[in-house]
Amino acid sequence: MAQKKEVRSDNTYLITEESTANPKLGAKILSNGTESLFLDFYYGASKVYDPDKDKMVVKKTRKREYLKLYLWRAPRNPQERTDNKQTLELAKKIRDEREQETKEIMEGYRIRVDDKNLLTYWDNFIEETVVADKRLLKASLRNFRAFLKEEYPMFADRIEAKQLRPEMMQKFADYLVDNHRGQGAETYYRRFRRLINKAVKAGVIKRSPCYDKDGNSIAPPKTNDILAKDILSADELQQLFATHYDRENPEIRRAFALTCYCGIRHCDVVNLKYSDVDYSNKRLTFRQSKTQKHSKASGVNIPLTDTLLAIIGQKPDDAKDDFIFHLPSDTMCLRALRHWTKHAGIDKHITWHCGRHSFATLLLSNGANIKVVSELLGHSSLKFTEIYVRAVDELKKEAINSLPTLEVGNI
Repeated sequence: MAQKKEVRSDNTYLITEESTANPKLGAKILSNGTESLFLDFYYGASKVYDPDKDKMVVKKTRKREYLKLYLWRAPRNPQERTDNKQTLELAKKIRDEREQETKEIMEGYRIRVDDKNLLTYWDNFIEETVVADKRLLKASLRNFRAFLKEEYPMFADRIEAKQLRPEMMQKFADYLVDNHRGQGAETYYRRFRRLINKAVKAGVIKRSPCYDKDGNSIAPPKTNDILAKDILSADELQQLFATHYDRENPEIRRAFALTCYCGIRHCDVVNLKYSDVDYSNKRLTFRQSKTQKHSKASGVNIPLTDTLLAIIGQKPDDAKDDFIFHLPSDTMCLRALRHWTKHAGIDKHITWHCGRHSFATLLLSNGANIKVVSELLGHSSLKFTEIYVRAVDELKKEAINSLPTLEVGNI
């Protein structure tokens, strides 16, 4: 058994004694007579806005990783004591490796000489980073791997900094345009460029390959002049929510309904809490995770109808937390949505973000003011909302029909 430390209220104690160590090795005492070893990571602190206290507060970012290694709580024979000793040595070795990786990520240390594979470097960075768009970072790297497999198979499993060239980045940008609809190409390329910039800042890559010899930025063409994603019409929304099937997930149905009728992103729906709901004044107030650290307009205040309040519901008495929805992984949510739309007979490529697009276009179709729609969506500028105006055919028809009648014979 590891040397006993002060046991905390959650039945854990730390094995690592150095105060500056990151991560720290610890153990959780289990009821079956064993101790589960874990690593506690600390990624620093930042100031965030706390709506409950109406002020900026310090938020510490931590992460715990269970190693799936176990110690005997009270070893009864030489073999169990030997097992504990070997297990503890292995855990300490893993802790030392994780500490080096953490330093590379947090402090920009140069990648180890024996590990120059950028794919591995980026995998580690994505795994350890604490950002809201981690899923998109993973997707961008997954696209780059697929691109290498198709265009540069010799680099499919290993690519070093010296092999990245502007010509390759231009081909990657073209590959994304050919393989993604709408703004997908631009979104994935922008996230991949973040991975490039991270490696440049850390000294792993000397010069960004995302610029040509004349210093011009390489990127896919912007597509924000049109709304390329599919949207659901009012009739299709009725058709969708009237459709039921075996083993459907009621949490997903409720959450998507709130997305379609409030325009809330999936990443924010997941984090909504009952404390965000003002039942007396029928309002939902929260801060968008996508823009919270990048825009002063991250706060959103949405009036709620009786129908929406019924979808949200009151917090159950036996609730273990304050979250409104308890959803599966992002991947499972998307699969369930596509399964649902297929059962409803809707032949469109519908994602969770399509619910947000549908909300905006339906409001504008019914004559809502663009500024009001922009505020409901939490946009910091009207330019982000104008894309929906261009997507609303009904408004275009109304504009043309508002012209005075002209007698063709007088021309």
